[in-house]
Amino acid sequence: MPTVAITVRGHVQGVGFRWALRAEAERVGVTGWVRNRRDGSVEAHVSGAQPEIDEVVAWAHHGPPLARVERVEIAVVPDAEDHTAFEIRASA
Repeated sequence: MPTVAITVRGHVQGVGFRWALRAEAERVGVTGWVRNRRDGSVEAHVSGAQPEIDEVVAWAHHGPPLARVERVEIAVVPDAEDHTAFEIRASA
């Protein structure tokens, strides 16, 4: 099952981005996690079928209504963890 790491930069903290991303992930049926980063970005690992991953990535380009996404970085995660749900993790 493919996994991608998504890093979203811009005004993405304090706007409900993590909760909205988790809701989108649950809606499309992918697993993984999301967390805030100290540098002001939001980071997520998303695992699932490629079409559903692509939906989450597309959503991340705009995020929730109060977000101002400036850049989205995507990388394939070669040795991903096995997830059974989509969780919000503590900031890193």
